Amino acid sequence: MIKEITAQDLLRQIEQLTAQAKGGIGAQSPAQPVGEFSRLLQQSIGEVNAAQQQAADLATAFELGNSNVSLEQVIIAREKAALSFQSVLQVRNKLVEAYKEVMAMQV
Repeated sequence: MIKEITAQDLLRQIEQLTAQAKGGIGAQSPAQPVGEFSRLLQQSIGEVNAAQQQAADLATAFELGNSNVSLEQVIIAREKAALSFQSVLQVRNKLVEAYKEVMAMQV
């Protein structure tokens, strides 16, 4: 079974890497978002979280017998949430790779 990672976990990991890159290795407080990229990243993570919540709500409504929710809607919502999560996860992976590459550079 795949371990479920929340949007907050992803954001926390990115903030920790940002703090380390700024010289605050092991810093406990999350870095403050700076610039357009950070804002867009936070917005994307929020949208992924909302899609996951919507899919969970639709699944719950279907399981409770709500006649306004079809199985197709539940499946589509879950797939949309999974795809959006995978895309954000891949962006995070690329950021981690880039961070490691920059840290490995000799000055």
